[in-house]
Amino acid sequence: MKSMRRVAALATAAVASLVLAACGGGASADGEYKIGISMILDHPSLNQARDGFKDALEEAGYEVTYDEQNAQGDSSVAASIAGNFAADGDMDMVLAVATTTAIAAAQAITDIPVLFTAVTDPAGSGLVESWEAPGGNVTGTSDKNPVKEQLELLLEIDPDVKTVGIVYSSKEENSYVQVEWAEEAAVELGLTIESVTIVEPGDIPNAAESLDVDAYYIPTDNVIVGAIDSIIGVAENRQVPVIVGEGDSVERGGIATYGMSYYELGLQTGAMAIRILEGADPATTPVETQSDLALYLNLGAAERMGVTIPQAMIDRAEPENIVE
Repeated sequence: MKSMRRVAALATAAVASLVLAACGGGASADGEYKIGISMILDHPSLNQARDGFKDALEEAGYEVTYDEQNAQGDSSVAASIAGNFAADGDMDMVLAVATTTAIAAAQAITDIPVLFTAVTDPAGSGLVESWEAPGGNVTGTSDKNPVKEQLELLLEIDPDVKTVGIVYSSKEENSYVQVEWAEEAAVELGLTIESVTIVEPGDIPNAAESLDVDAYYIPTDNVIVGAIDSIIGVAENRQVPVIVGEGDSVERGGIATYGMSYYELGLQTGAMAIRILEGADPATTPVETQSDLALYLNLGAAERMGVTIPQAMIDRAEPENIVE
């Protein structure tokens, strides 16, 4: 229901934008738009961000032809996709989903707007000059997650936790900064972070087994989340909890998170696209994060990992965000 209300609001905003366009805005000559979408891989959360973006434009009444491409996790393919988009000549905008595809698009495309989504640290990745003033043709939405608050959930569930393991991909720039955030938060919370990198998804089980820890934290790492069952299985065997970086990973077996909906983030990115297509300048359009965060819980996962979620935490969560 919340998403439908958000889409309706976007539609109202778009109508206003179209009225302005009739007075000299940025609509394409034939009233239709062509947008390229570059995905780093097929991934539930990233797919939701893409779908939210497209739904925002559709519900706002825009006629859009999409050229959707998937890099299948390969950065060289992402660069090739970006090059093809740059050479197309007919595109009005490119949406790059995740950091690797966003960097490739930003490097190749300079004459049309490039929007990104599901990028954790756009300034640190060199995509924008700053969050407030991107400074070029690139802007978008970040999936920066509240790592400290998520680790606090872990301590609320199990106050005896002292060591937290993080398995992350050496190919994911987003993950390096999230591990740094976790290490900084751990100092304040009296925790110790033990981390290990992997190269391929098949390395995940052994990496998780190699960590002698009281709990696991899974950041918004596309490679790890794509094979989340590998860590969930290790945690269930060890009877230790797993806290995750976003809501979809709770549905897939993590115990809890305090975070965002990637579909809602996609809707937000679509609203930004509408403003830019109608004349807003990406250089002065600030990077946005999702402000509507929620508590997600998986009671069944907690039981399988041998922990109990406190009733006070359950009471704080919306019923639709609780997996039995």
